[in-house]
Amino acid sequence: MIEVLVVVGPGVVADAGLLEEIAAREFAAAGVSGTLVHARDASHVLSLLSSPEGAGCVVVLLGPSGEVRSLIGRDLGAVVWVDVERADGVTAGEGATHLHGRGVGGLAWGIRHAVHRVRHPSRRIAYGPLPEQWGELYLPDLPDVGEPPVVMLIHGGYWRSIWAADIMGPLCADLAGRGLAVWNLEYRRPDLHGWDATTADVAAGLAALAAARAPHAHASDALPPDGFPSGALPPGTDGTVALDLTRVAVVGHSAGAQLALRAVADAAGEAAGGAHAVAGGARVVLAVSLAGVLDLVEGDRRWVGTGAVGAALGGRAPEGRAAPPYADASPLLRLPLRVRQLVVQGAADDLDLVDFSRRYARAAAEAGDEVTYLEMPGDHFDVINPATPIWQATAETIAQALAGDPTPRGQIGRQLT
Repeated sequence: MIEVLVVVGPGVVADAGLLEEIAAREFAAAGVSGTLVHARDASHVLSLLSSPEGAGCVVVLLGPSGEVRSLIGRDLGAVVWVDVERADGVTAGEGATHLHGRGVGGLAWGIRHAVHRVRHPSRRIAYGPLPEQWGELYLPDLPDVGEPPVVMLIHGGYWRSIWAADIMGPLCADLAGRGLAVWNLEYRRPDLHGWDATTADVAAGLAALAAARAPHAHASDALPPDGFPSGALPPGTDGTVALDLTRVAVVGHSAGAQLALRAVADAAGEAAGGAHAVAGGARVVLAVSLAGVLDLVEGDRRWVGTGAVGAALGGRAPEGRAAPPYADASPLLRLPLRVRQLVVQGAADDLDLVDFSRRYARAAAEAGDEVTYLEMPGDHFDVINPATPIWQATAETIAQALAGDPTPRGQIGRQLT
């Protein structure tokens, strides 16, 4: 059984009993055993990380201590460092992760991520030189899948830096279990880096697939951790497995859905004919929105996400006809996409998001796109929870689409259970 060590650093402002409750609940839900220890000082934290208990799953809840915080950048293994407060610009050591700004609930996210990393190993690969320009590549769990198709995942979080690629971890595991390779993308968010940086990173992350090759579990040195090699090798040579880049799906959740559909729209505009998009050699045949923010003009006017749209794009939506950046960024204004689409929406989500998804799917069909609209019971996070019926239906549709299984053109309507 996996052993999880949770270290509460000195000076953490949180009820000790509540931390114990959160940890116990997450241990039980994950089916692991765990221990929570309150550290006295930095030397105590370091000794815990160096102990046998600190050799596996470790989560450190950070307080204000400068000495403890100085440990974050050191190479101390696969530690998940958690700040309950927002803490921008923190870079963790090799193999470690830093989560921040999610309140006391960040402890739960930290434990989930630590357990996920042990159960579902991936390879972190840079697609650029900056700390947030990377993706995690997961290989199929199934044997003898040949060259697997690829699903690129783009996380949401209303374009704010407190949310990161870790929230898509459960989907990575589920899709890999279905025989698919998964590219879970991290990117610079506009609250710290500006809208152009975010757009450029998503495009670069998609294009980077063209140079990807993935090592088998027994060939951990086949791919450098700091970037892609030049070219790709066929299956079996030097312990690598090639990816089928003629079958790529781009999937985004919430704000990530806007980024996904915008990136596909940009790539489709550059592609020469056919119902697909080409980005650096990767052929996108399916674009998927999971509870997406698909109408940015109305999203800003309705103050969705407490003003998240205007904050991300650097200004309010204009009156009258939309102009850049709204005209370029809003998926509703980029139709027809000319790529097959799946629009997924939980019926119990924010009603504005339900409205956006329904109107977008209808407009896409009217513009001539091949689109399937799937609305089922569920909330904003049920669409990224592998245990829910709405995700199970979504994952089956993605797998079928990547296998070349056609669906009726222009299928619109609510699928309810």
